[in-house]
Amino acid sequence: MRMIRALGMMSGTSLDGVDAAMIETDGTRIAGFGRSAYRAYSGNESGLLHAALGQWPGGPDVAEAAGLSVAAHAALGEGFPEAELVGYHGQTLAHDPAGRGTHQAGDGAALARKLDRPVVWDFRSEDVRQGGEGAPLAPFFHWACAEWAMGQGLLPRAPVAFLNLGGVGNLTWVDPTAGAPEAPGACIAFDTGPANAPLNDLMRARRGAARDEGGRLALQGGPDEGVIARFLRHPHFARPLPKSLDRDAFPDLAAEVAGLSDVDAAATLTHAAAAAVAAGVALLQRPPQLILVCGGGRHNAAMMAALAQRLSARVAPVEEAGLDGDMLEAQAFGWLAVRVLRGLPTSGPGTTGAPGPVCGGRISHPPRR
Repeated sequence: MRMIRALGMMSGTSLDGVDAAMIETDGTRIAGFGRSAYRAYSGNESGLLHAALGQWPGGPDVAEAAGLSVAAHAALGEGFPEAELVGYHGQTLAHDPAGRGTHQAGDGAALARKLDRPVVWDFRSEDVRQGGEGAPLAPFFHWACAEWAMGQGLLPRAPVAFLNLGGVGNLTWVDPTAGAPEAPGACIAFDTGPANAPLNDLMRARRGAARDEGGRLALQGGPDEGVIARFLRHPHFARPLPKSLDRDAFPDLAAEVAGLSDVDAAATLTHAAAAAVAAGVALLQRPPQLILVCGGGRHNAAMMAALAQRLSARVAPVEEAGLDGDMLEAQAFGWLAVRVLRGLPTSGPGTTGAPGPVCGGRISHPPRR
């Protein structure tokens, strides 16, 4: 199949804004990366999305959140006329794969009409329907990135891990020498635990800020190891791989740091995220020697220091492998959109626990003129 210029767009559980990035791919190999853009959510928009968190279709705030998601993505997507195909993740409001399923608000058909281009969306539901966790979904793309970086001479022919620190943390162990991401032993992935979400919520509540910029607040404090030890007793950390989480799966964590000063609370939540990663890495049969960090968390100096302290592997920003850590997840959904178009697997037993390879996603075409 020919290479397709695809636009991937992602709004994560950090609720800070929308990332958009171009990628050229046939759904397997990466031919090249294109330009990218970011649209921040205003305070009111972020508040609207926060109000809808935890709600399922039909909830009181869902329609407004879904409308905002489509409008924000359309405004950003209009700046990419070169895109032949769009991958639209939508906004995750609730995730309960063992119960009610997974809910990403936003109508891909409406976005296709606004952008006048085919849109691939609803990536997670089919995986959950087939018995998978529905998350994480970037791992197959991480394999493609490692294979690309290996070909560029930027990574050795050896397993490597990608750690994405968004609202929730997720880690992918990949062997880039495997023939395809769905090949047995090519990918192992799981959600590590909360990452930026509890820290962002703390900053929003105590300081009226979107985040602990650069980790400056956490660097002034010290972690409460008692809180972290209790946090690590959560059943999630004993569950076998793969596994996934909802953004608000650890509601007691905020109460645990309520009595701490701002600086110590920030440090504790930062180190809790790093400790969760270390607990997950300990479950891997072949721990990686190198962990490449992507997502907003890698800009947090306190977070990167906590990871280095709690992990035996070398920790480095994903830019070391020639990749864009801010846009990797957006690029992933452009790549996944092409895979859906080709009918290729987007997840599998090693990444979501599905019984076999799954091709998720729906394709919506714009009306014919």
